[in-house]
Amino acid sequence: MFCYNKQDKRKTIFAGSILDLNKYVVEDERIMFQTFYPSACYDATYDIDFEAFYQKGYRAVIFDIDNTLVPHGAPADARSIALFQKLRTIGYQTMVLSNNKEPRVKSFAEQVGTNYIYKANKPSTKNYNKAMQDMGTNQQNTLFVGDQLFTDVWGAKRAGIYSILVKPIHPKEEIQIVIKRFFEKIVLFFYKRQCRKQAK
Repeated sequence: MFCYNKQDKRKTIFAGSILDLNKYVVEDERIMFQTFYPSACYDATYDIDFEAFYQKGYRAVIFDIDNTLVPHGAPADARSIALFQKLRTIGYQTMVLSNNKEPRVKSFAEQVGTNYIYKANKPSTKNYNKAMQDMGTNQQNTLFVGDQLFTDVWGAKRAGIYSILVKPIHPKEEIQIVIKRFFEKIVLFFYKRQCRKQAK
């Protein structure tokens, strides 16, 4: 036989309210995190089927550099040079868009043979739009590829561009990026859970 006094009843009502509140908090967090969800995720830039995207009508790709194409601070390697050659052969316009200073960005861009924008101030949309203007493309036919949610992906989403998130190439990063990665894991937890639900 189950019985309770008034104090127990108050505790029961309070506990139920907390559960309802937690439900709404989780729902609000999920909706908030969707702001940062990428359009797609890949393990690496070099796993992306750019030919398939071209068949879908995409004509330009904007890339982040560090930990997206090469490890942070590294020069262009044979793999990244070959990728840009392949993209040109397919018919893509390309651009590298980096928050880094010009010497770093210019050197890499010259090595892979593409145009560049340095000190891009991502996630500001200004230079995403400038990149499309310079390439003669638009939001509907431009891809963006980067390894950071809160700069690369968020900026691309705000600019209305299809955003692809890739895993960072190398774990060694600056301290401010390491801190961002902690919060990225929280957002990606909800993103991956949503992807699993949609796949069912």
